Amino acid sequence: MRPALRVAIGRRAGLVAGLLGMLCVLAELCFLLPDLLVTRDALPVYIAHLPVLRAVLLGSLLTTFVLGALAVLLAPPSRRGLLGIALAAIALALGGAEAEPLGLGVPRAWSVGLDYFVLELLVLGLVFIPLEGVFPLRRHGVFRPGWQTDLKHFFVSHAGVQLLSFAGMIPAQVLFAWAVHLDFQRAVAAQPLLLQFVEMVLLVDLMTYAIHRAFHQVPWLWRFHAIHHSSQRMDWLAGSRMHPVDVVVTRAVAFLPVFLLGFAPAALYAYLVFISFHAVFIHANLRWSFPGLRWLVSTPAYHHWHHSSDAEGIDKNFASILPLWDVLFGTAHLPQRWPTAYGTVGEQPPETYLGQLTYPFRRQGTPQADR
Repeated sequence: MRPALRVAIGRRAGLVAGLLGMLCVLAELCFLLPDLLVTRDALPVYIAHLPVLRAVLLGSLLTTFVLGALAVLLAPPSRRGLLGIALAAIALALGGAEAEPLGLGVPRAWSVGLDYFVLELLVLGLVFIPLEGVFPLRRHGVFRPGWQTDLKHFFVSHAGVQLLSFAGMIPAQVLFAWAVHLDFQRAVAAQPLLLQFVEMVLLVDLMTYAIHRAFHQVPWLWRFHAIHHSSQRMDWLAGSRMHPVDVVVTRAVAFLPVFLLGFAPAALYAYLVFISFHAVFIHANLRWSFPGLRWLVSTPAYHHWHHSSDAEGIDKNFASILPLWDVLFGTAHLPQRWPTAYGTVGEQPPETYLGQLTYPFRRQGTPQADR
């Protein structure tokens, strides 16, 4: 094996070992403190499939040790490989795959949802990292500039999914509680689940279109949304780059119909799983154009134009799922080619996580210059 190739493989193994070791420690904490860290509605499912989860954790620990050792062997001293080994050792010291809860108290009304972050990052990473490696639109590597900042955004928006969702639903509950009629909600929830799913896609996507367009057209809102557009390289992780204010406001507005109409929990969970996967998919670094779906469902080709800094793509393709709304309101743009560049035009937000959190509150010049 050529020395350069050996070092490259070692470095990649070290990076994966470090990330996987971190996930192992976080998963271990979920095993130890389920009452605080595990999503409330998912806890019964985990208990029913506990042997499977323990096997997954054991496999992840073994993989971390192997990759860490490979990194140290091929690209010494490989600090990331050593870090992965150390994190896996910590997870083992905490109990490994046989860890038991430290104690379950009175069930909480909320939890941090750390399990959601661990599982989603693991599953999405296992799906999209290989796909982007085999079918990339542009070759910029898994660990491209800005990936660490995006991982922090992923953690905040996904690990705190319940807290953010709760905060996002407060305005709807306070302002529109008077409009809720239980009999009507029961009738909605009694519909076939597939019909409820389709209704949610239509309603939530229309509301998302409206608030998304407002974030582009209202200057002070754009300061928050510019963070999402600051990624200059698109991939599966780039879509997580969102300011918390953007996340909370968008969810509050978009899920207003869900609160008012009273969809069944099963239909809502199916929609949340779908939208979580689809939101990552449309940002992915995949060269697939999906010609048969391009005007039916948003694809990477469609959404990449929304993130483009090319003049023809600015303020286009606001819909998250259905291009129908862009077609109806005159904001659709999907030529037979990909954009040439991404990011904001004019002022570019900082690349650090804390810099992006504070960016909207800084003194600004002419708002249009930030577009």
